[in-house]
Formats: sequence, structure tokens, C-alpha cells
Amino acid sequence: MQKGSGWHEKVLRVNLTQRKASVEELDLNSARDFIGCRGLAAKYLYDEVDPKVDAYSPENKLIFATGPLTGTRAPAGNRYMVVTKSPLTGAIANSSAGGYFPSELKFAGYDLIIFEGKSEVPVYLWIDDEETEIRDATKFWGKNTIETAALICDETDAQARVACIGPAGEKLIRFACIMNEGRTAGRSGVGAVMGSKNLKAVAVRGTKSVPIFSEDGFKEAAKKATGIVRADKEVVGELGITGTPGVMAMVNEFGALPTRNWRTSTFEGVSKIDGEAYHAPLPSGICKWGKGRGRTCRGCPLGCGRETVVTEPKEFAGEGHGPEYETLGVFGSNCGVDDLHAIAKANYICNELGMDTISCGSTIACAADMFEHGILSKGDVGVELRFGNASAMVEMVRRIGNREAFGDVLAEGSYRLCEKYGHLEFFRGSKKQEMSSYEPRAMQGSALAFATDNRGADHIRNEVNNVELYGINVQLYGFNDVSEVEPDLVNGKAKLCKAVQDHYAVIDSSGLCNFICLVLPYEVLASLLDTATGFNYGVEGMLKAGERVFNIERLFNLKAGLTGKDDTYPGGYWLKVPLPDGAHKGHVAELDKMLPEYYKLRGWDSEGVPLPEKLKELSLSF
Repeated sequence: MQKGSGWHEKVLRVNLTQRKASVEELDLNSARDFIGCRGLAAKYLYDEVDPKVDAYSPENKLIFATGPLTGTRAPAGNRYMVVTKSPLTGAIANSSAGGYFPSELKFAGYDLIIFEGKSEVPVYLWIDDEETEIRDATKFWGKNTIETAALICDETDAQARVACIGPAGEKLIRFACIMNEGRTAGRSGVGAVMGSKNLKAVAVRGTKSVPIFSEDGFKEAAKKATGIVRADKEVVGELGITGTPGVMAMVNEFGALPTRNWRTSTFEGVSKIDGEAYHAPLPSGICKWGKGRGRTCRGCPLGCGRETVVTEPKEFAGEGHGPEYETLGVFGSNCGVDDLHAIAKANYICNELGMDTISCGSTIACAADMFEHGILSKGDVGVELRFGNASAMVEMVRRIGNREAFGDVLAEGSYRLCEKYGHLEFFRGSKKQEMSSYEPRAMQGSALAFATDNRGADHIRNEVNNVELYGINVQLYGFNDVSEVEPDLVNGKAKLCKAVQDHYAVIDSSGLCNFICLVLPYEVLASLLDTATGFNYGVEGMLKAGERVFNIERLFNLKAGLTGKDDTYPGGYWLKVPLPDGAHKGHVAELDKMLPEYYKLRGWDSEGVPLPEKLKELSLSF
């Protein structure tokens, strides 16, 4: 096997209990079979962690993983993945982020960091190329993510890159995240696992280049990929102009915008919080630069991020990164709030305290729904938590992040909230994780993808919604035209779901941003991987690796105790209650019609367990 291609071949293993760090060789066979990032970390987790372990146990491991394209000249080759067992879902967690930290980790010479055990006192890991040191972080404990990053850079190197948790991770909020440079490894509570290990941060400074198998071949492949991205005007090109907030009006018009805990799919106040409002001149809008001035991650030709500021009113004043579309959806329409400044403030608090905005906002929306139905009272909650009460919504974000009063209950997530009060019908998600801002009843393929996703309800691991909403990559996934993937159709959606999930497993494992890959043909993505690694995947081998990644995650979940019965929506709301409005009025999520075919296409039995012949085909064991 070709050595030193796309990889430094080094894994940094950090035993926090013993306060020791050691370097070992990367398993190149696993790197070939699982590509990197999400897939490679899943393989290490599967091999080394008992899936039945409590997520907060020292026996659980936390893996920071780069991919073979992280830190390279590939466009937006800037991602890393944090993989562990989730405290929110009990399933596998894989949360990714871009920015500059992931590439810096690769430049330091490490492909993965595996954290195991638990420190007796708060610590952070300092990496300076080959030099590593586990340092005391007691004085940083309790600091927010922005303060922490600045203080650690003062103590280490002004050019260091820092990934850290805030008070939410320290307090084991089940949807705590890990922040770096305003970017977020957000979902499934990876920050809470980091906090359970008393690990405050990872700071890194690296000066090495990334080994490439074929420098000339890779340069040409990267040039071609970058050219495709820069030439696009309709998909990623538009994201570079308006950022993700630009899709809000379209999703609302489509009838897929979560509104008041998914009571409806359209929001009457959308014009006050959509992309146009977002980019309006200050102080009405919140974007510092207006349209077309995106905040970029390393090596990105797109620039989808936005820096924002709120000066008035004072109660919502703040500054920072975002909010993105998902955050506008959960804190805006889903909480019935049409105040853009309040939504931005909620977003700033989440970023500073270190919380996933999607789970946080959805949990507040769930609580507001229960409040309006008389299940919760002001005596329980402490505020008048009704839909549209912007001040109450922002206050609850703060209380959740500090586990203060009723915020301590909401810090457990909406599934446990509903379970506590005996009303699971108010939960909106799958595998105990809250849904992102797309209405499942409006898109049948997305409904299937959300329900079967290995990390719980989420769009970013399987963006079937991009196909059904916008017609992106229809031919790539084996369909002739958009008429075959119309949102309300059930036929063909199992095929679409599997194809997208396997594709995104490749993207998430490569080290590329998935926005870039919206316009990259399979052949271009495969050429980037082939010329970087020398593994000669080709398109077929690349997609087979993606399928392998998806299946090993499934095996972890099955061993953790999840079954095919978890491929659904607990409480059954989306399965039973038809949409009352919008373009897809009257529809429910028809999982029962799609799951059997999906399992068959996956090579799983009727209970959702991979069959022996499928495991043999993928060289997996269970």
C-alpha cells in the first residue's frame, strides 16, 4: 500500500486519566476503507468503545478526526469530525466543523486525536507540531468560548487555533457543542462528552504540509474542482451572496418552514427574518457587510458565513457569527418569533455558552407548545413562554446554558422534557434528537432520511431536502429529471435516500465541506481522493466506502441497543397529523411505505439489521 499519501500516518492518543499523550501509527487499511474524518473515526470508535457504555463514562472516547483532503488545496478542504457516543441520543455522534482549526491540526502532523479517560481537574491540550502538553485549565473553567480561545492563545501562541467548550459543555447540557473560530461541531452533544472528561480545549499550531500521492494530478484535480465551484451561479454561487439565510423565503413558500413547533409549515412573519431582512442596512438588518461579503473558512472560494451585530434594542445587543438558516428557523418561525434581533441574540448566547442552536431552539419551541396547551405553567417555567414572546425565548436560552431554574430541565432536550411530563406527542425529532428546520410531511424522501439517519433527526448528513426542494443533483443520484423526485412522491425515495446518504458519508469522510460538493460530479470528487491518497477508489470504490461508513455506524447503534423501531418519529406527530397549510397541505410522512424498500436496498433484514452477505460485501463484522 502506498504510504504517506493524504495522511501523516500519526494518531495522537491522549489518556486524560493518566495525563499522558502518545503517538501511534495510523491504520492505513482502515484509512483506505473508511476514507477519513467521519468514517475513520467511526471505525476506531466501533473497535475501541463498548456501544452500551454511558456517554459520560470515562470509558467513552472522544475522537477528533481529519480527512485526507483536510488542509490541502482542494476547495474548502477544511473540515474535521468529532465522533463519540452521544449523550443526547445514545447513538453514535458525528459533528463536523470548518474554519481553520481542522487544517491546523493536520499541519501539526496528526490525522486523529483519541481522548480517553477523564482528568481529575480541568485541562486543555496544547499541540505545537511534535510537542504536546496537557495543561491545567482550571482558570479557564467557566469562561465562555470566545474568552477561552483568546486566553489560551495568549498563553500559547497568538497564531494558535483553538477548539473549546463553554459553560454548557462543562454543565453537561446534552446538546452542548464544540466551537472554533465561530464554527460549530454542533449536534448530538459532543461538547458535553468533552466536558465530562474535564477537557476544556484543544489548541494547536502546525507548520507541516500535507503529503500528497500525486502532486501534479492532485493540483489538476483541485484546479478543476475549484473552477466548477467558481463558475456556479445558481447553487453555491448564491450561497456566497446571501449565505444560508437566503433560502428562508423559498422554504416558506415551498411550505416546509417549521412554525410554532411544527403546527404549520408557513410563517406569516417570514419577511421580517428572511435573507432580505437579514441583509438590510443596519440597524434594521444584522449583517455587518450586506450581501456578497461572506466569512470564509480556510481555502473556501464560497464564503457562506456571515458576521452580524445588534446594537438596538439593548436587551438583544451582541455581535458574532451567524445566525444561519437553521438557527433562524428554530428560534424564529418555530418559536413564533419575528424579531430578527432577538433571534441573533439567542444565537450569540448559544455560541458563547457552547450549545447547538437547533436542539436548543427546538426544545424551547416544544416547551412553548406544552405551555400553550396548559401542560406547563408560568410557575413551572418561570416566564410567560408563549409563541412570539421574544424576550422569554432569549431568557430561556440563557437559563438553559447555565442550567438555571427550568433551564435545567430543558438542558436535557425536548425528548426527555416530553417524557418527563408524559406527552411524547409534542416531541419533534428522531432518535431523541430534535429536527432541523425542514418539514418532513412536505418532503417524503427527506422524511425517510431524517428517520433513518444514524445520528438522529438531521439534514446535514443526508441532504435529500436539496434534491426535493431545489432539484440539485437529480441525475447524479440516478434519476432522469426533477419530475421523478417530486416532494410528495413516495416511489423512488428509498433509492434517493440511500444514494444521498452514501454520498454524504464520502463527503463527511473526505475533509471537504458539503456545500462545495453540491456542484461536484462524482468523478471530480473521486479524482481528488485518488490523487491525494493513491488508493484508486474510482467512483464505484468511493461510493462503496461511503456505504461502508454508513453501515458501521448502523452496527454501532444496533450494539448500543437501537433497533429498526427507532427509524421513526416518537410520538408519531408527523405520521398521524396532516399538514394544515402550505403547498403540501393534508400530507403526513409515509414512512411505512418507504422503509421496507429502503431496508431491502440497504441489504438489511426486515428489522433493519445488515444481512451477512452485505457485511461480507463491505468487509464488516457484527
